[in-house]
Amino acid sequence: MLTTIVLLPLLGFLLNGVFATRLGGNLVGKRFVTVVGCGLPLIAFGLSVKAFFALQAGGWVPLVEVAYRWALIGDSAFEIAFYFDRLTAVMALIVTGVGTLIHVYSVGYMAHDKSFGRFFAYLNLFLFFMLLLVLGRSLLVLFVGWEGVGLASYLLIGFWFDDLANARAGKKAFVINRIGDAGFLLGMFLLYHALGTLDMDRINAAFTLGAHGGVAPAVSASLVGVLLFIGATGKSAQIPLHVWLPDAMAGPTPVSALIHAATMVTAGVYLVARMSGVYLQAPEASALIATVGVATAFFAATIALVQTDIKKVLAYSTVSQLGFMFLALGVGAYGVAIFHVMTHAFFKACLFLGAGSVIHALGGEQDMRKMGGLAKRIPITFVTFAVATTAIAGIPPLAGFWSKDEILLFAYASSSGGSPWLWVVGAATALMTAFYMFRLLWLTFLGTSRMTHEVEHHVHESPLSMTGGLMLLAVLSALGGFIGIPHFLEPQLALPPMDEHLRHHEHTLLIISIVLALAGLALAAFMYGRGMARADALKERFAGAHRWLTNKYYVDEFYEILIGRPLVWVSDMVFLRLGDRIVLDGALDGMANLGRGSGGVLASLQSGKLQRYAWFVLIGIAGALLWSWRHV
Repeated sequence: MLTTIVLLPLLGFLLNGVFATRLGGNLVGKRFVTVVGCGLPLIAFGLSVKAFFALQAGGWVPLVEVAYRWALIGDSAFEIAFYFDRLTAVMALIVTGVGTLIHVYSVGYMAHDKSFGRFFAYLNLFLFFMLLLVLGRSLLVLFVGWEGVGLASYLLIGFWFDDLANARAGKKAFVINRIGDAGFLLGMFLLYHALGTLDMDRINAAFTLGAHGGVAPAVSASLVGVLLFIGATGKSAQIPLHVWLPDAMAGPTPVSALIHAATMVTAGVYLVARMSGVYLQAPEASALIATVGVATAFFAATIALVQTDIKKVLAYSTVSQLGFMFLALGVGAYGVAIFHVMTHAFFKACLFLGAGSVIHALGGEQDMRKMGGLAKRIPITFVTFAVATTAIAGIPPLAGFWSKDEILLFAYASSSGGSPWLWVVGAATALMTAFYMFRLLWLTFLGTSRMTHEVEHHVHESPLSMTGGLMLLAVLSALGGFIGIPHFLEPQLALPPMDEHLRHHEHTLLIISIVLALAGLALAAFMYGRGMARADALKERFAGAHRWLTNKYYVDEFYEILIGRPLVWVSDMVFLRLGDRIVLDGALDGMANLGRGSGGVLASLQSGKLQRYAWFVLIGIAGALLWSWRHV
């Protein structure tokens, strides 16, 4: 069953990849692509539900399924094995469930695209690799899925590759992820060298046993933890490898929802949670994770405050929310981090797909300054978007409130690295989140219209294939917080104990959290409730700060100066001019010239004159006689 769950999207990729172009873009071809592209992920979701109930019926003993033996090297066997426990169950249901909704949404969004079949083939390929990542028992299988989602994201981000910006965005995502993957590989090598296995359950057991008086692994848990976290920073867009994710908005909107909501960007969070046995013995690595997480959350939120592209706001929001997840991981609240993964999947998928519905209604427009007054024109999109916005802002009782509040509580009071300063930065970020999300809602749907007459004339609600998924995701965004994921995962991912002196502030922190969310709403209403005059005045007053935020703190420019240009210079001067043109081309040209020159000399000897040939014979005879005389 587990193998089937993984292989179904791969089958969809193969069928659509082979037959979609042959069937063409006619009605029959599109129906075939739709049935295969959406039907197989839906079956995978159904089998994931079945696997969940099988896990429950078996007393929550993990399901293990070996597909085949990959390689046998000495006494070490490397198997393609799948592992289904509580954590896998949560992730598999999120990936297949939300992934299927995004596939269905894409039917309407991409209906008129000339590469309809290719798009669904890539979506199915992405889902296959993500399931391989989530269900893999060993780090090796997980790493194949890890690299696979990187490849599939490159194909999807650069799907409209005729546009140079899209192609560059895909390449940027691919290259930056390879930087993080280098750390991941080093961590894997160290673990295998020390333990002789890459099975994650055995690795966790070895470190747990060592912590309880058993034989400790011959490798530093903190070193391994940091190396694996380097891989996670690339995949989950944490500082300093965050720069690829906002540019990934170049792809079609369903791609943004798939990558940024429930799948690829949460892979790093899943990896750290899955390797919790290592991180529980690595306080230094955990402290680094918490610090990087809260810094990323705050940093990305400040940038989101001033973005004008509707998808860019959501992209930086994703980076910020991922920072919250890593903050929870860093203070030992692994189950709470996965809880936020789930709620984030619901409301962020709804937000991205809602943004796609807006863009679809406006004929491709993404600048919020050219929107406004859409609430009455596309009411289903507005209501669902408003619900998801309220959820991410942390207003009770919607889903985001429960998971965000749990993160802030453990950031404050966890005895495994919690600190009041982590809570302060996290709370400030929560305030900014509420503000920039309600700013987005106001500029897009409320107030007076700023659309051109031509655009406003063509505004229309999206088809049911798009709005149906939005309505379901809005319901999940509202009610998903009542699913007790931390409690469900506690037998596997135990919550850290709290500092008793700080725990008494729990209700105070809860009230402050709610007040901050409402304050963000009120501030957005104050700034944009009567047009953009107040915001424009504030922008002029703090022009320097606004310029820094608009240009994303010039991080890309800094990387270009510090890394990009030096590498281009080395490539040009050392490898191209010196290595290629002088050394390689010079050696080859020199050999060719030598052959040409020696050939010319020998050719001149073949003149056809008998007198010259006779002289050559006489010289040869004289030389032979002289040689013979000297050796007598």
